[in-house]
Amino acid sequence: LSQDAVGRRLGDYRFTAADGRQVRLSDFRGKPVVLSLVYSSCYRICSMTTRSLAKAVKTARSVLGGDSFVVLTVGFDTPVDTPEAMRAFSEKQGVHVEGWYFLSGDAGTLAALTRDAGFAFQASPKGFDHLLQTTVLDGEGRIYKQIYGEMFEPPWVVEPLKQLVFGTSPDDSALT
Repeated sequence: LSQDAVGRRLGDYRFTAADGRQVRLSDFRGKPVVLSLVYSSCYRICSMTTRSLAKAVKTARSVLGGDSFVVLTVGFDTPVDTPEAMRAFSEKQGVHVEGWYFLSGDAGTLAALTRDAGFAFQASPKGFDHLLQTTVLDGEGRIYKQIYGEMFEPPWVVEPLKQLVFGTSPDDSALT
């Protein structure tokens, strides 16, 4: 499901940022986007994944430049993941990075986004069981790469972003 989504262009979904502003996915077009789906009440894994992503993002920004890509963390537990909850989640993770937005959406938006991104989740007794997936979008909003796992090695994030920013192919990236 997740790999089948590679190459798919995501819709122009509307979200509410943690600061209350309304944003659309199209607001971020023109730059690659790193998309992470979490639920803010997750007691361990989503927090660990976000902190690990923050380290990889720091490395990617040092290599590619501070404004070369955008990071979106979207809460998929729509009744709970309000803008306030997403703001508290970002603060708890210590993420204060320019160009990283913590977003909320309504149930219809999240159902469409998760379907389009190939992200699977289901309710469980302790929250949700979900795919540990981070999605890299190209500047047109198409899924370029799916990254899996709760811990990131910086190259897993840097390499696809480098390919998008510099317009190289995966085979060319070994030469740069």
